Amino acid sequence: MAPREQRGRGHCPVLGRGSKRMPESGAYRSDAVPEIDNALLLGFSSALGLGLLIGLVRERSHARGHAIAGLRTHALAALAAAVAAWLGPPVFLVALALVGVLAAMAYQATHAEDAGLTSEIALVLTFLLGGMAMRSAGLASGLAVLVAVLLYAKEPLHRLSRERLSEREVFDGLMLLAAALVVLPILPDRDIGPFGAINLATLWKLVVLVMGVSALGHVALRMVGNRWGLAAAGFFAGYVSSTAAVIGFGQRSKDTPALLRSAVAAALLANLASLSLCLPILWTVSPALATRLLPELLAVGAVLLGGGLLGLRAGRDEQVPPPTAQSRMFRFGHALGFALLVAALVLLSAALSAWIGPTGAMAAAIVSAMAELHAAVATLGSLTGKGSVSLDQARWLMLGLLAASLVTKSGIALASGTRAYGLRVAAGLLLALAAGLLAVLLT
Repeated sequence: MAPREQRGRGHCPVLGRGSKRMPESGAYRSDAVPEIDNALLLGFSSALGLGLLIGLVRERSHARGHAIAGLRTHALAALAAAVAAWLGPPVFLVALALVGVLAAMAYQATHAEDAGLTSEIALVLTFLLGGMAMRSAGLASGLAVLVAVLLYAKEPLHRLSRERLSEREVFDGLMLLAAALVVLPILPDRDIGPFGAINLATLWKLVVLVMGVSALGHVALRMVGNRWGLAAAGFFAGYVSSTAAVIGFGQRSKDTPALLRSAVAAALLANLASLSLCLPILWTVSPALATRLLPELLAVGAVLLGGGLLGLRAGRDEQVPPPTAQSRMFRFGHALGFALLVAALVLLSAALSAWIGPTGAMAAAIVSAMAELHAAVATLGSLTGKGSVSLDQARWLMLGLLAASLVTKSGIALASGTRAYGLRVAAGLLLALAAGLLAVLLT
């Protein structure tokens, strides 16, 4: 048994650890101040703040429709949740059940046949976020801001879902979400197959990436409409296939010679979009290589952007039909075919690397870049990530891939369009390649 004076030293069940017992009489010192837990104060203040934020949004919605709780109710509910969480899980569960019962009673009391459950769910969610603030104040506050935005944007969200989005777009959007949130998490994130060259999670990320970029281009082009003409259409077409865009705008320059400058701008911007897709692909496969290649990619992109902007003003008044609500946001077959092509090239490169060495693998990638730059870039990133190619070697190999792609497209432009179209597009692409070479030499 510890001595009596040691058992009571430094702790008081009422005042806490900060209190001291006087050695003479055993009484507690009157000047002792309990320590204040900063994390505890942060939790309570965050709970109060998020309750006030959500309550403010609901208070402003009272005049527009059904609402059972306003500023004070949400603030008190969040603060009560923080107190209940501090007292312990049993108290919190009882308080949560009480709030749920009160929300249900309030809903029954409204007698509104067309009243939704937004107010009741918001009140319960405010209570839960208030309790969560005691464990993670930052996360709870961030979620509260998201809740407030969703509540405040009621009318725009209803208008978007009921009037602007078509059934086709909703279906494509659900397919994209399913690919990203359902399929991707269950795929194994490890190397499998011959030579350990295939990573299903990485390949599916590329599928999701192509689908997402195409969907973004569809939405952006619908919003822009005809304002920017061929240039805007060319940029978003480049996310699907810059080679096809060069051919298509070359044919347009033949059919309508007056659209020459607009067609050239559209072709260059299509290649800019295609180049911009290389960066997230590299970041997915090899983040270190993406960072290393940033100077030359920016140099090439700057020249393509400059060339596109030169023709942007001339083409902004041209009438280019935007995609309709019934147009597909993306082609799943195109995205899946791209991933399969990447898988085949990676497997081929791994086999050549094992049989011949990295030189044979990159020779195959350079040849494939003449038809599809993105797959070749993914192959380069895969080889670099596995250590078969160093970062310094990868810079020159990337320049070789760009040369194969841009030179091939220059020839396609000369063959598909008028002479003036082909020469201008080729000049822009080759100037961009020269800028990339200069960036490699200077950095």
